[in-house]
Amino acid sequence: MTSPRPRNSPILTKAVIPAAGLGTRFLPATKATPKEMLPVVDQPAIQYVVEEATRAGLTDVLMITGRNKRPLEDHFDRNYELEEVLRAKGDESRLSRVQQSTGLATMHYVRQGDPKGLGHAILCAAPHVGDQPFAVLLGDDLIDARDPLLTTMMDVRERHGGSVVALLEVDPGQIHLYGCAAVEETDGNGVKRVTDLVEKPAAADAPSNYAVIGRYVLDPAVFEVLRNTPPGRGGEIQITDALQTMAADPSIGGPVHGVVFQGRRYDTGDRGDYLRTIVRLACEREDLGPDFRDWLTKYVNGEMRELG
Repeated sequence: MTSPRPRNSPILTKAVIPAAGLGTRFLPATKATPKEMLPVVDQPAIQYVVEEATRAGLTDVLMITGRNKRPLEDHFDRNYELEEVLRAKGDESRLSRVQQSTGLATMHYVRQGDPKGLGHAILCAAPHVGDQPFAVLLGDDLIDARDPLLTTMMDVRERHGGSVVALLEVDPGQIHLYGCAAVEETDGNGVKRVTDLVEKPAAADAPSNYAVIGRYVLDPAVFEVLRNTPPGRGGEIQITDALQTMAADPSIGGPVHGVVFQGRRYDTGDRGDYLRTIVRLACEREDLGPDFRDWLTKYVNGEMRELG
């Protein structure tokens, strides 16, 4: 049974993007460069995430950063010298692309300080978010622009209140890599009621094969829950644990629902998937795709065979 539509539900305008991680899986490339700035074709991964937020109507973006993350701020700021050089050359195409990131949203930044987990990073957003619902987008997960996952999640929040997580059916052998949700059916297509959450369970202990992926729409009540959530797996404050508390007691900020995602997702936090993402997106580009696909076909049918 689903909850009635909440009255006077505030309109979501705020997005929080945790970006304080060290990017150790990409060392040494991330020794001095934020992992979020690694290019996916010719655009940093973090810009895809901000663009997704703005497509969903979120115009106020708070990025949770840490040490050595200043390039993130610079990327979304104006670069007058570069713009003037491009303008003087008459290179309007590149000028437009450089300026694109500066007008996406109103950007704000706060440092996490101590790396105490995703739950702690989200808690750092409390002074900025206040008592408004908000979205959380993790920078490692890129959602294809043709699949409006975040918009769907916001619609579910508007109908039912509370919080909403994105769910992905994964192979049971992979569930230990994710937060895992126990769910009940609802009358909404692809919408589940979340009854329990477990962070990275062993396959034998997992309540389902529904993994929680990097998109959340959260009720502001989550902040008080996070303040009272002790460190969990890995000695970190886990958002999964806070949402488990809220799922068990809907009087704390409403119920927790899940939207089952069946679209195109690119995991740029894994080196192999990062490379596959670049190849896939390059193949689909109108300006790069034809020549790149032709080269890739010849490579797969020729040189790659020689590699065994």
